[in-house]
Amino acid sequence: MTLSLETPQEVLTSPGPFEGPEKLLEVWFAPSVDQLPQSGPSSSSNRPYRTSSKSNEELKGLRKVPKEVWEEMLDIVKCKVLSVVEGDEIDAYLLSESSLFVSPHLIILKTCGTTLNLLGLYRIIEIAKEWCGFTNVWRCFYSRKSFFFPERQQGPHKDWGDEVRFLDTVFGTAGAAYTVGPMNRDHWLLYLTSPNTVPNLPSSSSSPSSSITLPAPTSTALQSRSDGPSFQPTKYQDTTLEILMTHLAPSARSQFFNDDSNGTLKSGLELGKDISAKLGIDQLFSKSETELDSFGFDPCGYSANAVIGSGMPDSSKNPGGYFTIHVTPEDGWSYASFECNVPLPIAGTSTDPSSQEEEAIKRPELKELIRKVVNIFQPSRLSITLFVSTPATTSTNDGEEGEEEQQTETEQRAWKSFGTDLLGKGFVRKDRIGYEFDGYDLVFACFEKRGWEEPKGGNMTIGDHNGDA
Repeated sequence: MTLSLETPQEVLTSPGPFEGPEKLLEVWFAPSVDQLPQSGPSSSSNRPYRTSSKSNEELKGLRKVPKEVWEEMLDIVKCKVLSVVEGDEIDAYLLSESSLFVSPHLIILKTCGTTLNLLGLYRIIEIAKEWCGFTNVWRCFYSRKSFFFPERQQGPHKDWGDEVRFLDTVFGTAGAAYTVGPMNRDHWLLYLTSPNTVPNLPSSSSSPSSSITLPAPTSTALQSRSDGPSFQPTKYQDTTLEILMTHLAPSARSQFFNDDSNGTLKSGLELGKDISAKLGIDQLFSKSETELDSFGFDPCGYSANAVIGSGMPDSSKNPGGYFTIHVTPEDGWSYASFECNVPLPIAGTSTDPSSQEEEAIKRPELKELIRKVVNIFQPSRLSITLFVSTPATTSTNDGEEGEEEQQTETEQRAWKSFGTDLLGKGFVRKDRIGYEFDGYDLVFACFEKRGWEEPKGGNMTIGDHNGDA
């Protein structure tokens, strides 16, 4: 793990009402590592590619891009790198406003506050082309929860319609936008593209700003390219769990304030480590396969990235993934998020470990993990989304029937996971919504603490003025 020593002190503080809900952008340039395009970078100049600090070997795909190049992209987004964890197959950047994950074939940018997440999309695509020779985007996903303070946002993030129009300028009719959940209460917003599209960028996008002039959307050039790279859908099941929690209990919020009354000044990394141990965040997964990087902010707030196993679900070495946590604990707009893509055992299918080593790396089941996270942050309201990839259909009748059975099983398992009893008698499920997309199933559920009433007046709450209509 490395710490950025040039991070300005002002980015480590929380001066007032802060937008906790993140903007989540995923850009995939191939469906898996073994399908990375073989073309080289567009420039013929000798580039100082990054090598692994563990093996000193040249890294693959996006991971060979130097940290300084990603930092330049993050300058556009308006956030800074605090520290970095290098896993076997993924790099986890802890940011002043949430997280950046870089794998050979995909990049995940999750930022909160008033960051300009979407303005980083241009530069991400340019970097992939300049450094790796990637010309197509396999898939792009953009999602977020409804904002507390939309009037504080800048550029395309002021309104969901503006964000969708922004993305349409890049992906045209290859993209589709969805609102999941009730508009006047907790809801979740999603934009995703069909597979293998050619992005369209402005002619001069090297240094975009919040006032950038965008080209008009096109409808033909952005469709899947028949002459582009030939990809096959993911052979492994790509699963992402996201838990978005608001109105945290006072006892939970208090854990994320920096109390230096004893006169001991701790660094953000030291404070993050203390919080992680005290709340059991460092025990959500076995310590033997977890590399945790956490940071406590001054005067309050918390972020953590964890690399589990190799860091990739389809790894041939040790299939794993990541989880990331971010907390804004202030009263009136308290918020915590948990995201994880680690392959989890299915209830009833686990076997008795044959050794102490297997016992040490036993992973929690999906319901168990959700309950542990909710117990840590004690929200009064939360939404849970589970994104699960589904097998591609085949052209033969027998194949279609088999794939349909697999898809039904996947969908049913995700649907049943969010039953009314998921969080026990202390919570009431308000919504459960399912979607079937091209290649993915989505289940969304919203829960509230039994008997809880949303505060009226004074502080703004989600749904009062969310700017997403």
